[in-house]
Amino acid sequence: MDHLKIGLALGGGAARGWSHIGVLKALDEAGIRPHVIAGTSIGAVVGGCYAAGHLDDIEAFARELTVRRVWGFLDFNLAGTGLITGGRLTERLIATVGGQRIEDLGIGFTAVATEIGTGHEIWLTKGRLANAIRASYALPGIFKPVKIKGRWLFDGALVNPVPISVCRAMGARYVIAVNLNFDLSARGTLAPQVDFETEPEVEAASAAAQIASEKAGFNARRLLQRQLFGRGENVPGISTVMIEAFNIVQDRIARSRLAGDPPDAMISPRLHGINLFDFHRAAELIELGRRAVQREIETIQQEIAVREKLGQLHTEASA
Repeated sequence: MDHLKIGLALGGGAARGWSHIGVLKALDEAGIRPHVIAGTSIGAVVGGCYAAGHLDDIEAFARELTVRRVWGFLDFNLAGTGLITGGRLTERLIATVGGQRIEDLGIGFTAVATEIGTGHEIWLTKGRLANAIRASYALPGIFKPVKIKGRWLFDGALVNPVPISVCRAMGARYVIAVNLNFDLSARGTLAPQVDFETEPEVEAASAAAQIASEKAGFNARRLLQRQLFGRGENVPGISTVMIEAFNIVQDRIARSRLAGDPPDAMISPRLHGINLFDFHRAAELIELGRRAVQREIETIQQEIAVREKLGQLHTEASA
């Protein structure tokens, strides 16, 4: 498969992105190795580690995560531009990929980010890999943005959730896309004339519960945890509201871009019931990524073989 340049577009989706690990391993086992990779958000994390030769390292890290360890990586920050500074995650990322530069990787790699203020789609193709990955996964309001060459950058999923166009710009003739939000496609339909009734007693009960908790002596970290991730009784926390809003926007943009620039092959892991912060479910997510490839691999192999044959015939005819 040396004659056909294969590109892999890895989409964003927070914790769901651990399924990219299973996708990459399954493709590799099938003999399909991308020549170029474009990643957005968690797609940049996994794709960058693969391009740097550290897929096994990021897999080991993901599999070791527990709920407690995930919390250990969240260094909260109430005075900056994000709820989480990301310092601890950065340290782990640097420990994994070191000071490797994108231009020195064995295969072509691009991380997609968004510029604050202009909304420009930024393709990070040079410089330190760790910095590019950090910029690509910096969820607005959650992680602090990253400054690269005078530009403040955050999550690329706001402009290009599944970066197929980037792969094509990198010269890929056959693009395989991995969409982590396929199971959200049924969301966002119109719900006309729904009769909503206010429930002030629920709000009052929640407020009373919060006051009682504070009086009971909860420390600041515990209170912050409850504010960020909810107070129970299915009451969403700040992070859930922000992520859900971001996810809706990302889904709409992805649908539009996929319609205008569809990939040659689509891999869609079935991730229903996996929340965006379920980083501790890596083993399950990796397996779901493998299964998604297994459903499509025969078709992908056949299409690549046909493209290879056509390329050979064209070369022979031109000789």
